[in-house]
Amino acid sequence: MVVVTTIRRDVMTLPSAELGPSNPLPPLRPLDEAHRIDDRDREGLPRDMARQIGYEPLRDVLPERLRDGYDRHRTLRATDTIVIENDRLRVTVLPSRGGRVASLFHKPSQRELLYRNPVFQPACFALNGAWFSGGIEWNIGATGHTTLSCAPVHAARVAAPDGGEMLRLWEWERLRDLPFQVDLWLPDGSDFLHVGVRVRNPHEKPAPVYWWSNIAVPERRRVLVPADEAWHFGYERRLRRVPVPEHEGVDRTRPPRADFPADYFYEVPDGQRRWIAALDDAGEGLVQTSTDVLRGRKLFVWGSGAGGRRWQEWLTEPGTGGYCEIQAGLARTQLEHVRLDAEGEVTWLESYGPLAGDDAGARTVHGADWAAARAEVEGRLERALPRADVEAAYAAWLPHADTEPGEVLHVGSGWGALEVLRATYKLAGTPFDESTLGAAQAPWVELLRTGAFPEQRRVGPPGESLVARHWRDMLETAPAKPLAEYHLGVAQWHAGDVAQAVRSWERALELAPSLWPLLRCLAVADQQAGNPERAADRYAEAFDDLCQERRDEGAAWTAATAALGREALAALLAVRRTADARRVWERLRPATRERGRFRLIEAELLLAEGDREGARAVFDAGFEVADLREGAEAIGALWARLTDEALPDRYDFRMRPPAIEWRVDPA
Repeated sequence: MVVVTTIRRDVMTLPSAELGPSNPLPPLRPLDEAHRIDDRDREGLPRDMARQIGYEPLRDVLPERLRDGYDRHRTLRATDTIVIENDRLRVTVLPSRGGRVASLFHKPSQRELLYRNPVFQPACFALNGAWFSGGIEWNIGATGHTTLSCAPVHAARVAAPDGGEMLRLWEWERLRDLPFQVDLWLPDGSDFLHVGVRVRNPHEKPAPVYWWSNIAVPERRRVLVPADEAWHFGYERRLRRVPVPEHEGVDRTRPPRADFPADYFYEVPDGQRRWIAALDDAGEGLVQTSTDVLRGRKLFVWGSGAGGRRWQEWLTEPGTGGYCEIQAGLARTQLEHVRLDAEGEVTWLESYGPLAGDDAGARTVHGADWAAARAEVEGRLERALPRADVEAAYAAWLPHADTEPGEVLHVGSGWGALEVLRATYKLAGTPFDESTLGAAQAPWVELLRTGAFPEQRRVGPPGESLVARHWRDMLETAPAKPLAEYHLGVAQWHAGDVAQAVRSWERALELAPSLWPLLRCLAVADQQAGNPERAADRYAEAFDDLCQERRDEGAAWTAATAALGREALAALLAVRRTADARRVWERLRPATRERGRFRLIEAELLLAEGDREGARAVFDAGFEVADLREGAEAIGALWARLTDEALPDRYDFRMRPPAIEWRVDPA
């Protein structure tokens, strides 16, 4: 009896940390991106790679907000899922978390093909903060993990090419203002999940596009790919070409043998079938393949060093087994962005499934002969899923990309609906209905319809800013009221017009009932201009104003106090105004002061006050900085100021060799 493919809602319950509120302060500072190339390595790169590395890199994450309100206290929580299933595979999707595929379970072999994280623990790896490990993640936007990592997306049933159903996920990516869709199609009787992807540019000018499908697999695998060279990129920010599989006497296709976290971007020759596989000692595991548009393939390893092992524990639980990532992208490396022409689109098909083996094949896969190992895997892939079948599946799917969705299974954000309302875009297959507009979009709808940005009816943190050129133009012609000037300043700042942004914020100060959001923006401008003393003054004044204005102990005011207090403390300590910093500290809420991030700040404050023993006692008592940034070294830098002792393992998050000096940067 043939089992028909089904799509159903379900619930997954596992130990989960609370995401908490987003940071209410607009992220004005330059992106602290760990994946920047050292200038020394730009010369000698292939011409297309050099051009795409320099093509419109992201300056900040506006209009998104930072997500840093989570903690590390996990309790059992239920999360909505959507399950796609046939008689061979069961696919579990998380529509409230970027549409991530949490599980790809192969029924005949009773094997989980992915690394399935047993917990939900956010950590600061996404461009805007909160991210979690495991499964298959759809990374769109700019170099790094997508801002949608922990955000909802739209989901619905859609007619599939074979007459059954497929699951469509879609959203509006706000960093680049581009709509995209991901169609998950599981043909009856198939061992392979097909994934059709489309990214569209509805605008009248070209746009930079970034896409990497990020697949977490168990670490004890050999990663095979049709390449003899790779571009190695570590947290020293050096990009260099290295041989595959062996480099510096170590087989780098075996993740446990790595020393420090690193990326390997493989040079897959033109005309070669695109695929990457991660196979265990028996020669079995997961393979991913695609049509040729998705040209790049990558391996990320955590390494065997103390920092890499600590990060693995941090993102999951001790004793659950490590993982690595195999990935597929539009460019050679994740340092690049590709051009998408005005009113154009890019589409491709990916396929995910199991590779089985036998004893002889396993010996070949894990043998020393790299060419033979690759040929063995490619032969198996061709027998399991011929290249021609992938091309045929893509051709069959493409006409269905415009099919209008049926039953809605999950609702994403209202930002796409706002853009469609503004420009009357016709986006077949991905409806952004006005019914999805919410409170966050309401003032922007009023600006669109009346030409005036509404002032807040109640005192509180200002809402989200929009920074695209069309919204900036509307704000420039709107009546110059305080909130409109505040948002205009944020948009001008994002555009690089610092002087105009400062003027807008200063104009708003004259009439604004709430001063602290404007003072904070001006303080950031002072810091960027190299005036830390005036920045400290403005931060102190802003925090005073916030403390006088806050009305309750609700989530919004608590988040605002914590966010502004954290920045004010850093600014005051930077100019050695410890007494003023202590006054800010004392007005933070007790629960805020107990958070790990603020325990670290407390240790720094105590050291600045000359209380070395008190600062050391904070470390000895123990703390966990939940939102520690990928690649950040602030904990180790402060420890090195306190003592010559070795950094305790619990605080060791180093992602590069210890011979490189600690740098003091945002954590």
